[in-house]
Order: sequence, then structure tokens, then C-alpha cells
Amino acid sequence: MKNSPPLRPMEFASVAIFGGLTVAAVVIASVIPLAQAAGLLAPVPLALIAARTRPRALLTATVATTAVAFAMAGTGAMATVLGSALIGGIVGDLKRRRRGLGTLGLATLVASPLLGGVSVLILLVLVPLRELTIEAMTNSLHGVAKWLRGWGPTDAVGNALDSMSRSIASHWWAWIWISGTVGTAISLLAAWWILGGVIARLRDVPSEDTLTSDGPASTATDVAPLPIVAERVGFAYSPDARPVLHDIDLRIDPGEFVAVVGANGSGKSTLAKILAGRAPTTGVVHRPGLAGLGVHGGTALVLQRPEIQMLGSRVADDVVWGLPPDADVDVEALLAEVGLTGLGDRETTDLSGGQQQRLAIAAALARDPQLLIADEVTSMVDPEGRGQLLHLLASLPARRGIAVVLITHRGSEAAAADRVIHLEAGRVVPHPPHWMPDPHADLDHAPPTGPSTSLAAPGPHIGGPLLVLDHVGYAHLPGSPWEVVALTDVTLTVYRGEGLLIVGGNGSGKTTLAWIMAGLLSPRTGTCHLLDTSVKSTPAAGYDAGEPVTEHVGAVGLGFQHARLQLQKVTVADEIMAAGGEKVGTAEVARVLELVGLPRQMAATKVDSLSGGQMRRVVLAGLIARNPDMLVLDEPLAGLDPLAREEIVALLAHLRAEGMTIVIISHDFESLDSVCTRRVRLVDGRLLPDTHQNADQPSGWDGGAL
Repeated sequence: MKNSPPLRPMEFASVAIFGGLTVAAVVIASVIPLAQAAGLLAPVPLALIAARTRPRALLTATVATTAVAFAMAGTGAMATVLGSALIGGIVGDLKRRRRGLGTLGLATLVASPLLGGVSVLILLVLVPLRELTIEAMTNSLHGVAKWLRGWGPTDAVGNALDSMSRSIASHWWAWIWISGTVGTAISLLAAWWILGGVIARLRDVPSEDTLTSDGPASTATDVAPLPIVAERVGFAYSPDARPVLHDIDLRIDPGEFVAVVGANGSGKSTLAKILAGRAPTTGVVHRPGLAGLGVHGGTALVLQRPEIQMLGSRVADDVVWGLPPDADVDVEALLAEVGLTGLGDRETTDLSGGQQQRLAIAAALARDPQLLIADEVTSMVDPEGRGQLLHLLASLPARRGIAVVLITHRGSEAAAADRVIHLEAGRVVPHPPHWMPDPHADLDHAPPTGPSTSLAAPGPHIGGPLLVLDHVGYAHLPGSPWEVVALTDVTLTVYRGEGLLIVGGNGSGKTTLAWIMAGLLSPRTGTCHLLDTSVKSTPAAGYDAGEPVTEHVGAVGLGFQHARLQLQKVTVADEIMAAGGEKVGTAEVARVLELVGLPRQMAATKVDSLSGGQMRRVVLAGLIARNPDMLVLDEPLAGLDPLAREEIVALLAHLRAEGMTIVIISHDFESLDSVCTRRVRLVDGRLLPDTHQNADQPSGWDGGAL
């Protein structure tokens, strides 16, 4: 290990996550008298580290978890962690080498007596711990014996336990060695059994850092990402996987603004990783020095999901996270530059999706990079903010000399670049995509003015009230210094069969409102009631009028902003059946797949292999299979290419034509006129009148009770 490279980011993450799980199991077993069985689970996380990383990572995890366990629960917990590391290392190494039960049996015969002997040696040296252990064992046996002697037929067993407790006091080393040997053997078998299932579930999850292969720069002069020249670059994530990129030739010079466009699954994000320093599978990438990802003056990468890049608990801390302590960064100026003025003391977990995107860009600019790669950074930003961020990115080459590579699906954003690289099935093609000639169609800075011709007239399926919010208010972390008021006095009625569009800027409370409508959050003030659905032919639940929606979670289906977070099973069929409930079988899975425009053969497809658009369709299929009274979809079009957006909108229009009540939270006004019959607007947590309501709404409507 002398010449072994230092721990990679993926290994650090594994040590932190799985080491923490081991400490939790050990501490619970140490401090809760009836939870000692939790100690059997302690070796499993460390075994997973041994199975999926280098021995160096297991050694690091052992040292770290031992220290933390000692600080939290003393020497007993520390000794347990050491034993767990040995057991986990044995099991993980055998799994990594693909050994079978026979090898495990031999390892158990050798390791169990040795580890039992180590326990004896530890207690021989640590006298107070030995006395405490013996006293605990004898007291436990005395207690059980006393209880058994109260039952006539079990007097003999109680007397035997009393004799055993006396034997433990006089021959403690033999009992500790026997119990340690048996316990080690049981732990090895339990870890082997549990780890087999875990590894099978994680087989398709990469155990290596798929982002970059650059090592740390030894000096500042080692970092020189530009100009970058790619020659016949190809890439596949594993030797037996289908290549994602083929024969890519391109050049990026300092001070350029380049847009990369293409359909979902065309290889855009993989190309971003290559530009950020990931070594290609075939071909070669030339640059003067290292890419220097995350290093001052190197390459900065802002990903499509900004929440996975947030590390600081406060906004100001996150901007400078990972920079040297003496780094001169004007945090407030950077926050103002990206539109987060005055939010330096806010908790990062309280930010909306769009605000998180802005924060990720601020953190990237704090590194003063030569190359900034932005992967769909406007996907969660409101239309006005989208224009502001585009202006910011377009100005960076001239103002700061930063080369910007923007990955986007939006014609207006691509048109603002100096040049466009179009990927199609992993190859660079010379012609632009068909949606490029209309650059302004998908970047509305405000809703249309004048009469609302874009909102369709209410259809024949619209009926009476279905969901009623009455003066709803909600605050995150109420009563604390970090309290954030998300909603204030929101009154809204959703009608059966309608399509309702909820719009508003980032941080206006839209997602909080969606979770309240789905019953996943209870209002702090006011009420959110789901009315009687007996008028439906197949109601999702039988309940009286006016019951809180929190009492009927699932009656309102909720689609998250990020579809991947909602998919928990291995295959598409398993996911749909889990979401739809125990009554959903293979026939229903096939039906809902075809309904959302996916072939029924996709039921056996693994979730991890789906594209972004397919994941959204699978989420919709699961929600439909549950037969909810209403669908609430949070940003269902975010991150989708134009064709995929059209397909999702057509699906939603079809569902609403069939009588489904649909509420959509989206920044894409222009695409949803075939689905939504009216629009309401949130501003700073308050529902305000929208001046573009449909004039054809039926008599008696309250326009959202505004």
C-alpha cells in the first residue's frame, strides 16, 4: 500500500456513510439493554466497504469508527467495532473474490476461536471492563433464574442458571472465549447472508467515482484545463456496457460560451464528465495540465441536481466549502451575483430547487475556474430567474475570462452561445436539432399579457369541489432562529376533473403546497380537506366529506421534482406494483405501462437503466395504478428534452380527458395549455389573483377562492 493512491471521493463517502451505520448499530446495542441483537448488524456496513473498495478504505473506516464509538459509548463499544471490522473485512473480502459457503466455513473455523481469544486478552488487560462484563452476565443469569424458579416445572432450569453464573465468576476466561467464538461464528453467517442481498441490490450501482480520474494537483501550475481538445473520444461505464459516446472530436478554447444540446440519453452529461477530467474509454483528451475539478483556477461542474452538491449547513458556508481557510472570497457579492442576496445565513435545506441551483453556481464561481460546465442549471429555476442566470453565464467569458459549457434543452439558451454542439446517440452531428429555429418559445419571462388565450376552456369532466384548502399556513423549523415561513393564509379549491397550474418564483412555497395537498405535511394553521369521492365509480378510499387529506395519504398522488428519488425498487414492474398496492398484478402493470406510452416489455427493465423521461413515465404509471382521486405533479417537465416534454404533456392531457384531476407545479407555461384550465400564482407564500384566468370558467367558481 506504499504506492497506493490516496482515498478517492467515492471511498471517502463510503467510509462516512457505512462507518456511521456501524457506529449506530454498536452504540444502540451498548446502551439499550434489549437491543443487543443490533450488534449482529454492525459488521455488515464495514463488509460492504471491504466488498466494494480497497483495503485502505476499510482501514480508514475502522480507525474512524473505533474512535467515534469510544467517544460515544466507551471501551466496550470500541472493542465491538474492532471485532465488527475484522468480521466485516473477512466477509467483504470473500464476497469481492466471489468465494462460496465452503470458504466461509473454513474462515469461520479459523477466525471464530481467534477472535474469541482476542476478547479474552482484552478483558485480561482491561480489568474494570472485565469486572463490568462479568457482573452484567451474572446479574442477567440471576435475574432469569429467579424468574424461572417462580414456575414449578422450571425450578431445575433456574438452579442450573445459578450454577452457571457461579461458574462464570470463577472461570470467566472460558465462558468469554466460548461465547466470543459462538458469537463470531453467528456474526459471520449473519453478515454473509445480509451482505449477499445488499450486494445483489447494489450490483448496478458504481462503486467507483464516475466523475473524474484526476489526482490532486501537486502545485498550482499543474492545473491547466484549457484549451481542451478531444480526438475520437468514446466512453462506456463498464467493459460489457454499451458505449455512451462514439468518436467525439471537439475543441474548447478559453473565453468561449459553448452550448451542448441533444435528446435525453444522447450522452451530454457523460461528455461533461469527460471535459471535467474523466478519462475516456477510447480516444484521447489533450489539455495543458490537469482538469483540476473543484480546484481554484481549474474546472467547476454544476450538476443537474444541485442538492447532491450541497455540503455546508448554511448558504454562506456552502459557497466556500472545500476552499483553503485563507481563500479570499466575497461571499455576499457572489450570492448577489446569482440572485441570492441576503440569504447567507439561511439553512441550505430550506432552499427551493431553483435557489439550490443558484447556490451551486455561486460555489462554482468561488473557485474562480477557467472552465465552468453547467448541466441543465436552469431546469428548476423560474422563467425570470432563468433569464437572469442565462445572462450571467453568457457574460462570464467577457467579464471573467471563464469558458462556459452549458448543457441545455432550451432553444433560447443554446441560441445565446457562441456555438452549439449537437449530440445524437452519443455522436456529434453537424446539423442543429429541429427545435433550435424557435429560440424564444421556451424562455418566458412572464405569463402572456392580455386575455388568456393559452388556457383551455374547462372541459365537460369538471365537477364540484374535490380538495379545499382554507387559510393554510406553514413554516419550516417554527419557533427556531432558522424559521422560514413557506405559506401564509392560502385558500384554494381544486375541482373534480380540472387541470390546475400553480406558478410562482423559486422559494414562493410551491413544493410545500404540493406536499400539503398530498397529505404529506400537516398545515400549521388552517385546514386541507379532501371531500367525499363517492361520485367516482371506483373511489380510492371511502371517507366522509371534509376529512383532512393527511388521514388518507395516497388518495392524492404526488410526483416529486426528481423522479429518481421516487423510484425505490429494482425493476419497473416491482416499482409499479409497490406504488399501486397489493392488488396490482402483472396485467395491471402492462396496462398502465401502455397508458403512459411505454412498451409492456419494459416491466422487466431495471430502474437504473431508464432515461429521465422514462423515469417520469414510470412514476406516473405507479401513481395511476394506485387509482388516486387527484394527481399533483411537481415540475414534471424539468430536465426533459423537447420531444419528451411533448410526450409527457400529451399523456397528461389524455389522463385529464379521461376524468383525472391534475394539479401541476411548473415553470413551463407555454407547454401546458392542453392540460390546464386555470392558473393560480404564489408570491412569497401567498396566493394572489392571476390576471390571466380563463373567462369561460363555470358560474360559481371562485378562481381558487381568490
